[in-house]
Amino acid sequence: MANLIKTKRGLNIPINGRPIEIIGNLTLHKEFALVPDNFQGVTPKMLVKEGEAVKAGSPVFYEKQFPGMNFVSPVSGTIKAINRGERRKIMNIIIESDEKMTYEKFETPDVNTASADELIQILQKTGMWAFITQRPYDVIANPTKTPKAIFISTFDSAPLAPNNDFVISSQIADFQTGINVLAKIATVHLGIKYGKKTPFSTIKNATITEYDGPHPIGNVGIQINHISPVNKGEVVWTINPQDVLFIGRLFNKGIVDLSRLIALTGPSVRSPQYYNAIIGACIEPFIHGNKITGNKTHRFISGNVLTGCRISGKGYLTPYATQLTILEEGHHTHELVGWGMPRFRKYSTSRTYFTFLFESKFLRKLFGNFKYKWDTRLLGGRRAIIMSGEYEKVLPMDIYPEFLFKAMIASDLDKMEALGAYEIAPEDVALCEFVCTSKLPLQQIVRNSLDYMKKELE
Repeated sequence: MANLIKTKRGLNIPINGRPIEIIGNLTLHKEFALVPDNFQGVTPKMLVKEGEAVKAGSPVFYEKQFPGMNFVSPVSGTIKAINRGERRKIMNIIIESDEKMTYEKFETPDVNTASADELIQILQKTGMWAFITQRPYDVIANPTKTPKAIFISTFDSAPLAPNNDFVISSQIADFQTGINVLAKIATVHLGIKYGKKTPFSTIKNATITEYDGPHPIGNVGIQINHISPVNKGEVVWTINPQDVLFIGRLFNKGIVDLSRLIALTGPSVRSPQYYNAIIGACIEPFIHGNKITGNKTHRFISGNVLTGCRISGKGYLTPYATQLTILEEGHHTHELVGWGMPRFRKYSTSRTYFTFLFESKFLRKLFGNFKYKWDTRLLGGRRAIIMSGEYEKVLPMDIYPEFLFKAMIASDLDKMEALGAYEIAPEDVALCEFVCTSKLPLQQIVRNSLDYMKKELE
C-alpha cells in the first residue's frame, strides 16, 4: 500500500473554464518556435542556419557548458528565421513545418542492460534532457551531478489544470518505458492523488506516494519537501508526466515525438477542451472561434493563471505548458469605490466580500459552485511586506516563507541557504503571490534569487 501524505494548507481557486474530456479537431499553424529563454539556465549555441532543412528531432542549438546537450526541432521543415536581440542574444528560432513530420532516427540502447551514463548521453543527444530540471535552482539538470532521487507528480492541482489520467491512460506503455529509463539513473518517486482511481497506481520501478489536500499539493516541490528535502550539496531531478512520454516514445520507437495534449481553459473560452498539439506551436488556431466575442480584451497564458507565461494572440506555446488559459484583462473596468464597495462576484481569501457565504458546503449543494468574475487586475498597489502569516496558510512546506522572502530581497545568501531556498521554485510560491497583501512579485523575487545563488555558489 502506498504511503499517504495529507495537508490542509493551500487553496483551490474557484475559477470556471475547466476542460471537458473531449479531444477537439485542430489544424496547427505551419510555424513553430524554440525560445532559449524558456529553458532556464541555458546558454544556447546555434547548430543551424536560416533556410536549412531539419527533421523532427534534428538538433537546433546546444548548451554552451555541455556541448552534448542538444535542443531539437519539434517538427520537420525549414529554419525560417533566427531572431536576435541586443548583443546578438538569440530570442527565438522560427521553424516552418513541411507538414510531413519526417523524423530523425535514433538507435537507443536496451534499457535493461544500458548503464546510467549511456542513458544520460542518449537523453542529451536527442533533446530529452531539456525536460529534466533539478532542485536546487529550478534549472535544466546538470548531467554531471548524480541525483539522490527523481520526482514526478502525476496530478496537477493548479487552477483548471488538465487531467493527466485522461491524457496518459491510452499511452501508459510509453509512460512505463520512460519510468524504466529514469529508474536506471536514480530512485523514482511517483506522486498520485489520494482517493482517486488512476492508471499510475500500477506503474512499476517507482516508489508511489499518495497525496491529499488543496493546491499546491500537486506541485513536485511540495512533494520533495515532505519526502526528501534538498540539503546543501544534494540534487533532486524533476520531470512532468507528459514529458516522461517523450522519453518512452524515444526508446519504444526510436524517434523524437514531441506531441502532447493541450487543455484550452479559462472563463473566456466557449468550449474548454483538449487538443492535440506539438511543443512550440502557434496558439492562433487554438483561440480561433473559442474566444468570447465582444469589445473586451483578453490575456493569453501559456500555462495556468498562477504560473503561466503571458503571450500574444499569435505567440507560441512554451515547452513545458500543458494548458492554454484565456481570461479578460479587465483594465477597462471601472468600479465605484473600488474594493470598498460590497460585491457579490468578487473572490477574496480574507472574506472581504459577501461571496465567502457561498463557499459553504451546504450552499454549494443547494446552488452549485458560485461563479466569480475573474480578470487580470492587481486590485491594489505594491507596499512594504508585512508579517501577517498569510503565506504559511497556502504553502504546505516546512519553511518560514516570510523570512525567506525577506532574505531573498536582501540577497542574503547565508539566510537563504538556512531558510530552505535549495528546495523552492517560483511555482511553489505562486499562491503566496496570489494572497499577498503587499502585492509583491514573489515568483520573480524567487527566480532572481535562485539565479543569484547559482552564480555565486557554483
